[in-house]
Amino acid sequence: MKSKHKIAGKASGRKVMCPQGYTAFVPNPLPPEFSWTPELVSSLSDADYLLGRLAGEGRGLSNPHLLMRPFIRREAVLSSRIEGTQATLSELLAAEVGAVVERSPDDLREVGNYVVALEYGMERLETLPLSLRLVLELHEKLLHGVRGGHATPGEFRRSQNLIGTPGCTLSNAAYVPPPPQEMMACLGEWEKFLHDSSLPSLIQLALAHYQFEAIHPFLDGNGRAGRLIITLFLIERLILPTPLLYLSAFFEATRQEYYDRLLAVSNRDEWEPWLVYFLNGVARQSEDALNRAELINGCLAGWRSALAGISSKVPFRLLDMLAGNPYITVKRAEKQLSVAFTTAQRAIKKLEELSILSEVSGAKRDRVYCAKTLLDILEEPAQLTPGALRKY
Repeated sequence: MKSKHKIAGKASGRKVMCPQGYTAFVPNPLPPEFSWTPELVSSLSDADYLLGRLAGEGRGLSNPHLLMRPFIRREAVLSSRIEGTQATLSELLAAEVGAVVERSPDDLREVGNYVVALEYGMERLETLPLSLRLVLELHEKLLHGVRGGHATPGEFRRSQNLIGTPGCTLSNAAYVPPPPQEMMACLGEWEKFLHDSSLPSLIQLALAHYQFEAIHPFLDGNGRAGRLIITLFLIERLILPTPLLYLSAFFEATRQEYYDRLLAVSNRDEWEPWLVYFLNGVARQSEDALNRAELINGCLAGWRSALAGISSKVPFRLLDMLAGNPYITVKRAEKQLSVAFTTAQRAIKKLEELSILSEVSGAKRDRVYCAKTLLDILEEPAQLTPGALRKY
């Protein structure tokens, strides 16, 4: 017999008829009633184990910020891609060192805002718990000066929105979130649930993510805000010491299933398949992050060995910079390492001689160099089945 987690009832929510003649969905307060099926128990165990390994790896890193920085940017690119932004990780990283890229400045700004919002959120958690207030602050950072910026950044919507194909209406949309007059009550219950500790944390996070997307409290940026909350929840609960896990890669790679699973909860109360899907994402992305971290650390260790015997410390410090961003220029190295221009130039030349760096701009002045091996590791597509990434 299947055991139940018994609370408010299985139904995910109710349909309400609005005065304008359309039907909207109002989610019930969390948590729901769901079955602890063998598949769900196994999925939770797998996710907990791999996330625990990732946390252990993060705590063992001497400089966790070195890996955190490119991982955050990878998350920003993939989260924004789900919303239609086309900027690549390579373009974002290259632009950060001052390289000229062809991508639209709007796309780069949108991805850059995600980085700003996530870093802001991690710092803000030191003084403010994960809450509606923090969500509003994150949203303002996300939409500052970009497309959708007209959609009241940092404010909950006061009008009806919808989810569907371009040109659809409230009467034929795939999904219509709660009307504004019902929305704030839903958000209040959602915030209350965030501070509940009666469920395993990953189950709570999966439910909270569904609910946030079902409420869809903003005119734009709901997906990006919802994915930011996942990372911040894991940090606030001390499940991860540093943000090395990002689910946007999994959601982006399984985009249609992601939307289908969310809608199946709203339309057919299919909680267990959604929970299994979410937990599988946590497991696969934990393993993916472990593999990437291992490959990056292996590269850096090999390069440090290749530099053994060199008296100058600058090439070694340059390797730490490359761990944060595989792109480098002499001017950037000069500034960040506080060394003379010629000293930075010699260090880059040394890494170029060892085939660690290669010149990628083709310019005669202000040349841009890249540690392509590190970039390839970061750009490798997400692994959706158990197993390691290809070796480099």
